[in-house]
Amino acid sequence: MYYLTVVLLMFALPIASILIEILGFEAPAPLILVLGKWFTFWAVGARLFLAGLRQAIQPRFTAETILGIKGDAPLHVVQELGFANISIGVIGLASILNGAWVMPAAIAGCLFYGFAGARHVAQRNRNALENTAMVSDLFIFVVLAAYVIIALAGRTR
Repeated sequence: MYYLTVVLLMFALPIASILIEILGFEAPAPLILVLGKWFTFWAVGARLFLAGLRQAIQPRFTAETILGIKGDAPLHVVQELGFANISIGVIGLASILNGAWVMPAAIAGCLFYGFAGARHVAQRNRNALENTAMVSDLFIFVVLAAYVIIALAGRTR
């Protein structure tokens, strides 16, 4: 289920949404803005919100299954990570209703995924789930970083 969720929220649903918007509108927004909107909604909004719920409700799954940390000691920290993920996720989800929220949500998501991905890279004994998290985190970091840089560069001209 974890792998399917990652594939849907990080790749399939954003790309499908981008294609629907580009093909469904006579005068769609520039591609970079459409890309930023949908990757922010799905990867920052939906993924972080859902991951946060799971971390808040079932912190042991993240601690033990993904990070390989046994025992009760990390559960409090994982729950707090869940609260942070829920908070960022809500902003990402709400960005679909207010375009002015896309850039702040994209920046927060970009930073989160970049730091999380780098942390996964530093972990030497990763399991398959952590490898999946690492690859998807770094992919979304690159996508969101490109969006932020290109969109902000376009505003200065």
